[in-house]
Amino acid sequence: MMKKLIVCLLSCCLFAIAKGQSSPWNSSKQPLAEIAALKKQIVKPEFRKKDYLVTAFGAKGDGTTKNSDAFTQAIAQCHAEGGGRVVVPAGVFLTGAIYLKSNVNLHVSEGATILFSRDSSDYPMVFTRWEGMECMNFSPFIYAYGEENIAITGKGTLDGNSDNDHWWYWCGARKYGWNENRPGEQKPARAVLHQQMADEVDAKTRIYGDGHFLRPNFVQPYLCKNVWIADVKMVNSPMWNLNPVLCENVLIERVRVISHGPNNDGCDPEACKNVWIKDCYFDTGDDCIAIKSGRDEDGRNIGRPAENHIIENCIMKDGHGGVVIGSEIAGGARNIYSLNNVMDSPNLDRALRIKTSSSRGGIIENVFFYNTKVGQYKEAAVRFNMFYEKPGNHIPTIRNIWVENLKVEGGGKYAVLSNAYESSPVTNFTMINCQINGVKEPYRVDYLKNVTLKNVVINGKNTTSFD
Repeated sequence: MMKKLIVCLLSCCLFAIAKGQSSPWNSSKQPLAEIAALKKQIVKPEFRKKDYLVTAFGAKGDGTTKNSDAFTQAIAQCHAEGGGRVVVPAGVFLTGAIYLKSNVNLHVSEGATILFSRDSSDYPMVFTRWEGMECMNFSPFIYAYGEENIAITGKGTLDGNSDNDHWWYWCGARKYGWNENRPGEQKPARAVLHQQMADEVDAKTRIYGDGHFLRPNFVQPYLCKNVWIADVKMVNSPMWNLNPVLCENVLIERVRVISHGPNNDGCDPEACKNVWIKDCYFDTGDDCIAIKSGRDEDGRNIGRPAENHIIENCIMKDGHGGVVIGSEIAGGARNIYSLNNVMDSPNLDRALRIKTSSSRGGIIENVFFYNTKVGQYKEAAVRFNMFYEKPGNHIPTIRNIWVENLKVEGGGKYAVLSNAYESSPVTNFTMINCQINGVKEPYRVDYLKNVTLKNVVINGKNTTSFD
C-alpha cells in the first residue's frame, strides 16, 4: 500500500510539473540530491585487458602514410576477439574515417596524433545528423552506429586538419576563406535538406556527400550505449566536435577542445539520456556546450528529449555561449544540471543561454545552473530567446529555470536578457545569491512569469524584481 501511495504521489507531482503549475524545486538541496543519484547511474564502460597496437597492423606514424586500413583492421580484430584497447603510439597517424565497434577503446597515447585526411573520399556515406537533421552524408571523422561499450581515451591529440582552405570555407563565409571563385558552399544543400525535413522525406533517401558541401562532424556516436571519452585533446574540427546522438550513458571527462572554425561547438549531446560532462576545457568558435534534441520535424517526430545531463567543473573560454540549450531542441530538454563551472573571455557571448523558436516547439524544463564563476562576457549572463530562427506554429515552452550562486566579475551588456511569447512566458525563473558586476544595463526582459529573486545584486544594487 505504501509503495502504491509513493508511486501515486510521484505521478501527481510529475503531472503538475508537466502542466507548468509549479517548480519541481523549493531549494537547491533537491536538484543536488538528483545530481548525486544521477551520477550513480552514469558509469564508464570496462574493457578486456588486451592491447592492439595499430602499428602491428601496418600503421606508420610519419604524418604522410594513410593508415585507414590499419585502423579498420585493428578495430575489427579487437572487436572480434572480445574487445580491448586499440592503441595509437607516439607519432602522427594520418587516416580517413574511423568506425568504432562495440567493446573497443581507441586509446591515443601521449605524444600521439591522429591526423584526419582532407580528402572527402576518405569519408564514406553513413546515416548521420547534420544540424539536427537526419540524412546520408560524409561519415563523421570518428563514428559508431548502434554500438555498446565504446571509448576514446588517452592524452594524445585528435586533429581534424581543417582550416580556411580545407572544410571550413564550405560554410560560405568570407571569414573562413570562401569567395565567389572557389567552388563549395553548403547553403544550397542546406536549404534542400530543410525542405526535405519539412516534407518528411524518408531520411535514408536524403543523400548528400560530394558536391553538396555539408561538413562532417568530428566525433559522432549514434544510437550507442555506454560511451566514454576521456583526456584527449581535439583541434581543428570541420564542424561540431563531440556530437553523441540518441545515446544513453555518456561520460566525457578531462577533454580539451580548442577549435575556432565555423560552427565549431565543443560538445553537442543530441537527444541523449544520462550524460555527464566533467573537468573539460572548451575554447571554441561556437557554443562551448550546446544541448540539443533535433531540428523541427525531425526532432518532433523522433520525440527524444535531451534528458538528465550534468555539466560539472568545466572551463569555458571563447564561444557563443558557455552552457547552451538549443537551438535544435524540438524534442525538448529536461533535467539539465550545470554546476561549479568557470567561464571567462571577452569573446564569450553568454553564460547560460536557452535558444529556440516556434519552428522548433518542445518543452525545455528543469534547468539548474549552480555555483558558476564568470569573468567577462559580451551580451548576457542569462539569455532566453524564443525567436532564434524563423517562426512557425509550434510555440516553445521554457520553465523551471534555477540560477544560484552566479558570480560575475566583469559583466557585459545585460545581466538577464529575455525574448518570449506573451502566450508562453518563461515560467518559474529563480535567481538566488547572484552577484553580477559591470553590466551596462541590469536587464531587458519580456513575458516572465513567477519570478523569484533572492539576494540578487547587479552593479552593487539589490534587485528584487524585473519590473
